[in-house]
Amino acid sequence: MTKPTDLTHIHSFLDEIRGEEALAWAAERTQATDARLASDEHDRVVARIQEAMDAEDRLIAVSKHGDFHTNFWQDAQHPRGIWRTTDWDSYVAGDPRWETLLDLDELSADEGVNWVWRGASWEPKPGGQPRRVLLALSPDGGDAVVVREFDVVDRGFVDGGLELPLAKTSVSWGFDDAFLVSTVTGDDDATRSTYARCVRSVRRGQSLADAEVVFEIDASHVSAGAGVDTTPGFEKTVFRDSEDFFTGTNYVDMRDGAGVQKIGAPGDARVGFYQDWLLIRPMSTWEVGGQTYPAGTVLVVKAAEWLAGERSGLRAVLVPEESESVQAVGFTKNFGFAVIMKDVASRVVRLDPRNDWAVTELPGVPELSSVSMWPFDEENSDDVWMVSEGFLQPPTLQLGSLATAGNAGGGAGSGAADSDGAAEAGSDSGAGWRVIGVAPERFDASAHEVSQHFAVSDDGTRVPYFLIAPKDAPLDGKTPVYVSAYGGFRVSRTPGYSAAVGRGWLERRTSEGRAPAFVVANIRGGGEYGPEWHAAALRENRPRAYEDLAAVVRDLHERGVSSPAFTGMAGGSNGGLLAGNMYVRYPELFGAISCGVPLLDMLRYTQLSAGHSWIAEYGDPDVPGDVEHLRDISATHRLADTADDPRDVAWPELLVWTTASDDRVGPVQARHFYALLEELGHRNAWYHEEVDGGHSGSVDHASAARTAARSYSFIWDAMTRS
Repeated sequence: MTKPTDLTHIHSFLDEIRGEEALAWAAERTQATDARLASDEHDRVVARIQEAMDAEDRLIAVSKHGDFHTNFWQDAQHPRGIWRTTDWDSYVAGDPRWETLLDLDELSADEGVNWVWRGASWEPKPGGQPRRVLLALSPDGGDAVVVREFDVVDRGFVDGGLELPLAKTSVSWGFDDAFLVSTVTGDDDATRSTYARCVRSVRRGQSLADAEVVFEIDASHVSAGAGVDTTPGFEKTVFRDSEDFFTGTNYVDMRDGAGVQKIGAPGDARVGFYQDWLLIRPMSTWEVGGQTYPAGTVLVVKAAEWLAGERSGLRAVLVPEESESVQAVGFTKNFGFAVIMKDVASRVVRLDPRNDWAVTELPGVPELSSVSMWPFDEENSDDVWMVSEGFLQPPTLQLGSLATAGNAGGGAGSGAADSDGAAEAGSDSGAGWRVIGVAPERFDASAHEVSQHFAVSDDGTRVPYFLIAPKDAPLDGKTPVYVSAYGGFRVSRTPGYSAAVGRGWLERRTSEGRAPAFVVANIRGGGEYGPEWHAAALRENRPRAYEDLAAVVRDLHERGVSSPAFTGMAGGSNGGLLAGNMYVRYPELFGAISCGVPLLDMLRYTQLSAGHSWIAEYGDPDVPGDVEHLRDISATHRLADTADDPRDVAWPELLVWTTASDDRVGPVQARHFYALLEELGHRNAWYHEEVDGGHSGSVDHASAARTAARSYSFIWDAMTRS
């Protein structure tokens, strides 16, 4: 076959995202894919996944705002969801008395818009009772939202309150009864990345056009943002000019008459404040004040001293070891905490600013698990939420106090009474944590076990991966394996419990009764080993991520766990770029691949949706020096090159899926890639495009279940079809 000459517009009409001809083209192929997957077993899996998502006994962590303890909830009766509140006593007793604040299904019916919840921002009322909230709602699941002010006492939208039209918007409560709004009102205030380049101070009833611009950036940068710290005695406003996805310049107004000041941290550093302290976490090696700090180090300094130019007070609080990565840092009223990964398993420490920033290891984290932690009421309490989970370990929700956690006889905090027992709702875990709830098992895990392995990549790098495999499975290469990976943007793939994985994949059996395996690969480009693990696969080094995944798959084959015909992989977004590259670079390693909401054409990606914002990750096709390596990782162009490939390539079966409402990556790349597949005669390739769902591919549990089950069913069918 002759190599196509016009990759940009194989079918130019496909660039019209909502164009009639493009949607008809997508619908025809989607219908064929749905017919290909149609079976009683597929329907059963979809229903099983949705059943788990809708389950009434899910863990519920509430967000505390004064006397309100809120939660957003979706189930079969409330597919769009209800935002609700309860009192503390009934919640902690395990029988919360819920009251609905806003029913999104009713609102959708009343307004004729299928609203998707995108979060709530409460007015700051230190020491008082907030009643007004800014709600973000999406009409189709995309990143663009409307913002409306809501009164939780009157339980309705505020007449004359703040209301912002549909756009990619961020907004925070400001000082002096104003709001800090970053939004796109037109081409003049949008960056090339489609985000806001201005921050406006907006008052109720004031039009955006009349609002004062208090901060603005160059249109070639990614976005402008702002936020406020309302901690009494430490009030401040912070602005950020995100020059690219990873670097930017931070500014602060300490409200002390000095005006807006440049903070002076490294461009790639994560910057935050705690009371009168400034926190700096550089993402590359930093030399300052005669000291050298490794990437990922957590540093603290008195903010006033630093802004005055004094550098001697800077000190390192956490210095991760080679196998470690600081995943998160947060604060309560009097303490800090950090979640740290060591070889992709979590541990948690407490930071004590009042005691020379002493670091204390907190017990109670299971092996080969991941932990998430966040404050319960950061302005008034030292309590924290903690969720721990593993691949076969359902999540446990605990509440503890950093004032006592880790101490002998430590209490659970938040007025929770001590009780006997462990690892059950209402119990004290014995490590200073009160167990609020343990999620039920959502799938039968009795046939499986979890292990961690290390493959060796082409350049000698050890690449970890988790294997959830049948116990005592014969090493004959015939175990169906589903490989999941991402490899970009510092995203860490950590152990996590997924009903969708369990019900959609692990519970399946072949006709011979063989159970499948599931693999999570921790390839370079992610954040599993800190910033340098990410940097190792940036820009021209992106192929290292693909080599890493190939090494993991070969290790599975060499050890007899699986073989190419029984190996599938899936990835979405940047993981879709990964999946596309595995398809064109290593077709011999796989029997099936699912490629979702993908980046694929890397010579045009900056012109599509929010693509320009990712130049720091991949490179800029408008810069001649970047074109060569971008073409090298462009799955679209590599696919076109196969037209002249004399090899007899046995292509894996391929599913390309996207949504028309994805305003982050967009559907255009997936459409053109599939059109090229058709032009080249790839008969085992399939296409699926939903209209709504945004970048996640879902607007409710029903659509989320369909999206998840689609990849599992496609890969399973490709492996097991006789």
